Amino acid sequence: MTVVEITPTEFVERRSRGESLTLLDVREEWELGVASVPDVVHIPMGEVADRLGELDRNREVVVLCRSGRRSLQVANFLQQNGFQAVNLAGGILAWSRELDATIPTY
Repeated sequence: MTVVEITPTEFVERRSRGESLTLLDVREEWELGVASVPDVVHIPMGEVADRLGELDRNREVVVLCRSGRRSLQVANFLQQNGFQAVNLAGGILAWSRELDATIPTY
C-alpha cells in the first residue's frame, strides 16, 4: 500500500474545512523546542509502536517530521496497523517555506 502525501497547505485547507484530522509530530522533543506548529499530537518516532492507543483510529492521521522521511515510515507503519495515515510532504521545512516563514529551519 502506497502512502499518500499532502502538502502543508493542503493540510491547513482540509482542517479549515472542518475535516477530522490528527496531526502527529514524530520528531524528538528537542526538535519541538526548535520549531513547532500548533495542535499536534507528539509521539517521537521510536515510541509510536508502543503508543498506538493514543491515536484515534476513526480520524485520518497526518504524520509530520523535519523533512518527510521519518513521517513517511511512520505513516506506512500506521497503515499496516489499520490506521488511515498520510505523510506531510516536506515536513516542518515545507511548512516553514509554504505557510509560516517565522518557523525556524534546522
